[in-house]
Amino acid sequence: MVLLPPELKGAPELALYAERIHALLEEEQRQREKFREELSPSAKAEFINGEIVVHSPATYQHTQIRHRLARLLSCYVDDKRLGVVLDEKALIELTRNDYEPDVSFFAFDKAAGLTSHQLHFPVPDLIVEVLSDSTESHDRGIKFRDYAAHGVREYWLIEPDAEIVEQYENVEGRYQLLFKLNSGTLTSRVVEGFEIPVRALFDTEENLAALRRFLAERVG
Repeated sequence: MVLLPPELKGAPELALYAERIHALLEEEQRQREKFREELSPSAKAEFINGEIVVHSPATYQHTQIRHRLARLLSCYVDDKRLGVVLDEKALIELTRNDYEPDVSFFAFDKAAGLTSHQLHFPVPDLIVEVLSDSTESHDRGIKFRDYAAHGVREYWLIEPDAEIVEQYENVEGRYQLLFKLNSGTLTSRVVEGFEIPVRALFDTEENLAALRRFLAERVG
């Protein structure tokens, strides 16, 4: 539950603020509906605090990292029947904003409620964002707060150039940093049993080796 800040709770103008906020959110909702109607399947765009944010095309490096993670996570989740993994074109609907994370995981109970022609998706259990110059301020700022407030249980930030993964866990509506890794093993707190070498996100051979281990465990 999101708590009301003490300074706002005690403000004599609280009712006036509420009226203004209500009017603001109503107007935003109209803009948000228009955004969804006009959103092109080929474009990556998000609706953030009343504004449409159109992202630049992803670099090869960014795309490869996202692909490597999605491949491993999807293979594991599908095999274990733990839920569903979606990539960047899945539009995540929060109370005020719409986002298109790089990778999202929905645990079994939520995944069971998804339909074939669904366009807008509920709060995932895990979100991963691959940082870029144009998105980092949002990924570390508004999204960091918004995802936590809405109950995304685990959040990863991947820094392509530094080849580092930051792993956060949601504790009472706020993210706490668990690990900041550039080597070793990355273990999800939400996807049961999912462990991968950090290097598998940045190196194709390491990625394939991790994929082969998943497949070998399945055969075994």
